[in-house]
Amino acid sequence: MFRARRPLFLPLALLLPLTTACGGGSDAGDASDGKTVTVTVGYQSKTINTVTAGTLLRSLGYFEEELTAQGRKDGLTYRVAWQDYATGAPITAQMTAGKIDIGSMGDFPLLINAARGKQLKEPTRLVAVTGYNLRGGLNTVVTAPGSPLRSLADLKGRKVSSSVGSAADGTLVRALRRAGIDPAKEVRKLNQQPSVGASALAAGSVDALSQFVAWPGLLAYQGKATALYDGAELNLPTFHGVTVREKFAERRPAVLDAFLRAQRRATDHLRTRPIAAAETVAKETGLPAEVVHLYNGAQGIATFDPALRPELIAALKEDVPVLKEAGLVKDVDVDAFVDAEPLRRALPDLTYPKASLPKPELWLKGQASTRTFDSPAQLLKAVKGAPVRAAYVPDAVTGTPWFADRAVWVADGSRWLAFMTRSGAERYVAGHAGSRIFPYADAVRLAS
Repeated sequence: MFRARRPLFLPLALLLPLTTACGGGSDAGDASDGKTVTVTVGYQSKTINTVTAGTLLRSLGYFEEELTAQGRKDGLTYRVAWQDYATGAPITAQMTAGKIDIGSMGDFPLLINAARGKQLKEPTRLVAVTGYNLRGGLNTVVTAPGSPLRSLADLKGRKVSSSVGSAADGTLVRALRRAGIDPAKEVRKLNQQPSVGASALAAGSVDALSQFVAWPGLLAYQGKATALYDGAELNLPTFHGVTVREKFAERRPAVLDAFLRAQRRATDHLRTRPIAAAETVAKETGLPAEVVHLYNGAQGIATFDPALRPELIAALKEDVPVLKEAGLVKDVDVDAFVDAEPLRRALPDLTYPKASLPKPELWLKGQASTRTFDSPAQLLKAVKGAPVRAAYVPDAVTGTPWFADRAVWVADGSRWLAFMTRSGAERYVAGHAGSRIFPYADAVRLAS
């Protein structure tokens, strides 16, 4: 699994003595002499679709650079305290206690963040997005290799590990209902942290695992899991975003602006240097770079952009009933929670990136860049005999990229198609006479 990660420290110039601790109401972060401001950022290093507001941003030092420039304008000294957590829940707890100023987390945890903030009179605001997938491909249900389960319908009466309150759990609930299964009565769902669920799947104590990035990809890469259900089949957007304490945002708008500018710089770095970014995140988290790139690469599952796209906000509103039913929130006023003004102020030229379909991609050993192909067949030909570090191919229906050697391959005449799940491949074959499913090795041999 992941290796333990030692805390990183800021440059010496930024580690100036403080006379008060960070946190505590509207004065959170201010030193008693009024000259030093501590900004506490909560992030999830291993939830890699938040890296532009967390792991990658921290490693690049862009936020500290922006604050140094701000300090030259206002005469203050800024210190950034980075706090790493496994999930969004503890970030929310610290924010509502006034101890974290800016945090990043997935869409379902963001709604809980909004609800808890209002309840505890420490309101928060959603001010930016980090990574998203407009179809929902960031969440996946996986089974153990060799499992007899072939589709969601097979989960009836089975044990499934998930994390209640996460977007992955929302995917599971919605997907089961579409399959005609009552998630509360016909599935034995275990509420577990991702690492616990991964261990349970390996031990055979659960039949399936529904989790968010990067767990499904990691387990598949390690040969410990097979994709059963691609969250993109729901065709509902899912994303991760940045939330800020309202009091902090009002007291320190320049600091929030600096964070958003730094986030955009980290986003640009990820887009222009995807392999370097993947290697950096891998080093910081212990995740294989090949897994990071599956999600965060130029052809990856996630698209990175800070913009608060209307499709994402609309999807957030559709998530509220799922959390209400689970008893995790009473209600959330999404329109009041979303605050687009800081982005307009800090990044007035921000525009939405053009949507594009991912292409097959090949990463060779020893190479600092990748090659893309116009068809899965071209990828298969390029793979044969090559020193492959990782090969990725989009699902023929949902477009979700997956490891080529973990995909299910179908030959339809002279065409080759890849599917993330066995059930997806079988549905295609059932509707296309003469098409056949092949193991990856045979697909490589025959295509070449």
